[in-house]
Amino acid sequence: MRQPDTKGRGPVRYGPPAPDTGLPVPPELAAVLAAAAGRTEPEPPGGGEALRGAACGYWGRRGLRCDPDDIAAAPGAQPLLSALMAAHGGDVLMPRPCPAWWTPQARLLGRPAYHVPTPAECGGVPDPFALLETVRRVRAEGGHPAVLLLSVADDPTATVAPPEVVREACEAAVAEGLHIISDETWRDTVHEPHDTVLVSPAEMCPDDVTVLCDLAGALTPAAWPAAIARFPPAGPRPDRRARTLDRLTALGAQVAAPVAAAAAHALGEPAAVTARAAAGAALHARVAAAAHHAVLTAGALALPPRAGRHLYADLGPLRAPLAGRGVTDSMELEEYLTDRLGVPVPGGHRFGDELGALRVRLSTWPLLGATPEERTESLTAADPLDAPPVAEALERFGSALHELREPR
Repeated sequence: MRQPDTKGRGPVRYGPPAPDTGLPVPPELAAVLAAAAGRTEPEPPGGGEALRGAACGYWGRRGLRCDPDDIAAAPGAQPLLSALMAAHGGDVLMPRPCPAWWTPQARLLGRPAYHVPTPAECGGVPDPFALLETVRRVRAEGGHPAVLLLSVADDPTATVAPPEVVREACEAAVAEGLHIISDETWRDTVHEPHDTVLVSPAEMCPDDVTVLCDLAGALTPAAWPAAIARFPPAGPRPDRRARTLDRLTALGAQVAAPVAAAAAHALGEPAAVTARAAAGAALHARVAAAAHHAVLTAGALALPPRAGRHLYADLGPLRAPLAGRGVTDSMELEEYLTDRLGVPVPGGHRFGDELGALRVRLSTWPLLGATPEERTESLTAADPLDAPPVAEALERFGSALHELREPR
């Protein structure tokens, strides 16, 4: 099978793109950014008072009270997570699978990263017994496990971990002296908010959890990078935050002033922003459910998507016909489906999964249409599955999966 040209490019650059709704920017948010375009003074490292104050209001409405001095902001989740991990030191543990951008951050810091299996019913949170065994093994090998990354509303599996699973994992981590970084980028994209219970680890272990949120998950465009972190209000918070700000300062990782203004406005959750976020979540939920149905109909497996803009499909049941097409691992499966569908379909190896497992992450936003006009049509349709861009994309998607069932 044809191999990608890697000349001058590392493997990280082939990873999935940053989160994006695939939808036009709300006019109100664009107006705020434009109004701040003339600002010449830079935001301080960690964010200015207005941005940090808005972040406090955002988390306060979700039951996580904090002060501006408990907050740090950065131009995107990647530099913020890198600074957080650098501030803590030690080895990093994370679930398998996990967001594709987590492991590269640990590797760039020279930190070992250990993947822990997740429970059968969800992703994003490690199985507590597997976590304890991994910690024991790492220490026996001379390692120093110090940080656990998890995501209750998960990328790539699109699941929401039940509160009891989150509690067991967090209690196991804290008992072993691990600090938890909870990536809650996708918490505002839950598909059925009235029927889904999402509990932050910071509610369960308030002194041992730092919360991270990439605003591109639900509130701002991916082209306006902004992310926020909430440190534990009690415990050794000042030292951890100070060390994080040192890293952000050294990296020059400051939020652009116009983006900071737009991010603060979005964090205030005005009606126009929340309405767009809710409409976008509902749209992606409908499309994800249809894609999930297509996966199951083709004889593959996937957990029902509950949040985000993707689902994680296991094509293991189609291993025999795939082998007839020369597809035996997730790298080859990624190339095959990307070529067949014309959109990026990253393989499970990018998310820390075993190479031999035939798993891929399927994003819903490419199914909304190729142009802003088509995506707006999908958003405004009474039923997005009736919108021509979505209907045509789902038909191609279903046909490609069904073809895999036939031996070549």
